[in-house]
Amino acid sequence: MDLSKLLLYIPGILIFLVGSGQQRRGPSLFGGKGTVRASVVRCDHVVKKDNKDRDIYNYYNVLVEFVSPVTGKRERVTVKSPTEYYIAQEVMLQNADRKGEIRIIGGEEETLFPPIAQMIGGALLILLAYWQNQNDQEKAMACLCAVLVGAGVLLIARYFAMKKRNLKELDAEIVEVYSRQLSRDTKLIMSSKYTYYPVVRYKLDGKDNLRRCSINSSSEKSFKVGDHMTLYYDEERKTVTESHARPGMLAAGIIVLALGIAASAALISTLLH
Repeated sequence: MDLSKLLLYIPGILIFLVGSGQQRRGPSLFGGKGTVRASVVRCDHVVKKDNKDRDIYNYYNVLVEFVSPVTGKRERVTVKSPTEYYIAQEVMLQNADRKGEIRIIGGEEETLFPPIAQMIGGALLILLAYWQNQNDQEKAMACLCAVLVGAGVLLIARYFAMKKRNLKELDAEIVEVYSRQLSRDTKLIMSSKYTYYPVVRYKLDGKDNLRRCSINSSSEKSFKVGDHMTLYYDEERKTVTESHARPGMLAAGIIVLALGIAASAALISTLLH
């Protein structure tokens, strides 16, 4: 098979695998009692690099203390987290998978699309590539229509779901800029590549909290210590997020949905004739 035809499968496979990985990490109940509030006792930064000085592992070992909802006794556990925390900062714990692995929730951003939707979208893109390679344009178009309509509906639904949450704005100050090295100088590439993440401090319930944000930039000048940015607090879920109901999300959803409907109309017209 032509290599160019094989490359058509890559986007669908990657999207399916990402969704599958997130689906496996879907939260289960903590001891059958939901989430548990804990306090940070210690936070150690762990970095491991490869022989090209690129990050392989970069996370924090966060030692937390909590009262077990099962035994009623105080327990301590070390949790891996992409986010740094202050000592004594309060966090929420939840099981990450069926094996009982515990994770800290609220430090990771929600994905734009649910894992199951990503898996279905990836599968449809794989089918689209297959039918495209088989020169069956009608079936390929049907897959594309399903992807566009589904993505549009989900974007619109996510906008209104976030709008309904009534998120409370939190002022956050950038106290540090974390840089992650992706590559280093070589004979062919004369500059190192970095990704920059803002580390912010914000107050919640009168207490200082620390968060390494998910947003990032390849430009070192994008984030400056002392600048301020806005986070959002979900009082019902007791979580802090960087995203909110942006009009751009609604506009993108409407445009994608309109493209899907137009493509579907064109496909139906072709089949009827």
